[in-house]
Amino acid sequence: MAPKLDLEARMTIKKLPEKQVPKARIARILGVSEGSVRYHLKRQAEGARDGRKGRQPHLALAYRGAIEAWLEGLPEGCGLNLAALHDYLVEEFQYPGSLRSLQRYFRAYDPKPKIRARRRVETPPGAQSQADWAHFPRVWVRGGRRDLYAFLWKLSHSPHKAVVWSESKDQLSWHQVHNESFRRLEGVPAVVRVDNEKTAVEAGAGAWGRLNRAYRQYARIVRLPIDPCPPRSPEFKGKVERGVRETRGFLDPYRNHWNSLEELQEWTDEKVLREFRKRICPATGATRYETWREEIRYLAPLPILPEPFDLVRRNKVGIDGLVSFEGRQYSVPFSYVGQTVEVRGCVGTVQILKDARVVAVHPRHTPERILVDPSHYEGEATDRVQPPTPLGKMGRRLQEIARMEPEKRPVDLYAALAEVSR
Repeated sequence: MAPKLDLEARMTIKKLPEKQVPKARIARILGVSEGSVRYHLKRQAEGARDGRKGRQPHLALAYRGAIEAWLEGLPEGCGLNLAALHDYLVEEFQYPGSLRSLQRYFRAYDPKPKIRARRRVETPPGAQSQADWAHFPRVWVRGGRRDLYAFLWKLSHSPHKAVVWSESKDQLSWHQVHNESFRRLEGVPAVVRVDNEKTAVEAGAGAWGRLNRAYRQYARIVRLPIDPCPPRSPEFKGKVERGVRETRGFLDPYRNHWNSLEELQEWTDEKVLREFRKRICPATGATRYETWREEIRYLAPLPILPEPFDLVRRNKVGIDGLVSFEGRQYSVPFSYVGQTVEVRGCVGTVQILKDARVVAVHPRHTPERILVDPSHYEGEATDRVQPPTPLGKMGRRLQEIARMEPEKRPVDLYAALAEVSR
């Protein structure tokens, strides 16, 4: 029996003899026997029809009535699930075919859905923005190859954009590039559409997603509503997706050896402004730079941008003026005893806030498990809390010793301490 050949091989057998190519050479080219070449030439000459071209009747045609009855029983708005239909036919009618045969049947007999037109909407100034990452691997920075990420924040109206470089996509970097983007855009838009990355959405996706706790708190501080993009729908933030492609075209970080990330960022800022001074905004006919300068009037003024943080908790201050965070205890002014404060894990520091105001700052990730600022226990009483009992002579002397480096502590200080203890 002659081997089955694909369409390309059969067309090769048909065309090469017209160019006087011998059958033996055609067979060597295709890796088949010369008899196979003669067989297919004979079938083509006789006008034989190939049963593999979809001319054989579909197996599912014999079950068309059962298929239509199953389709009519579907609830309104329920999508077609061919796997469920196949299970139904096998169980109820002993359908002998595969799921693939059912798919071929529907491709042949089920009409294609109508094309849905896409609505084009031009957003008003300051109303919306879109954000996304672009990955640039192995860029030469500080004498070595490093993977860099370019964060793009694009205004939907201008469409002006900020490009901020980062060596990471973690939570701290996520907040940091937001801060830097706001500074470059000189304001905060009404809403931003982002992808469903873990730094933004910790569970679910799109309108049903649950925002990352730290990001939700950050957005509340800068008064920025977050609009996560529906999953697998890049067209919902098409302007920034197109901006990513444009950025790869006019920003080439591989052209130089950068001494620092700051040097690359400075070059990028100049490049972006230079490009947008000459490009035209479709919505206004002016340059994108001029349109952006007009749009700034519609952006919310820059707030006091928070220091980037990757962890946020709300904990109660204990009677000893300490609040727990990351397995450590940190002191706060005694007037906050019994109140709930917000604790943020920042880059190298722990910030403790009450009513959006920083009331204490301590170093983060220290070997010590208790970090106490003695000044937090000093001050006047409030209408709710009395100050701690003042330190006696012994306590004050101990604090003096603690503040001094061991090699600088005079012997007479220890003698005075011994005298006090008598």
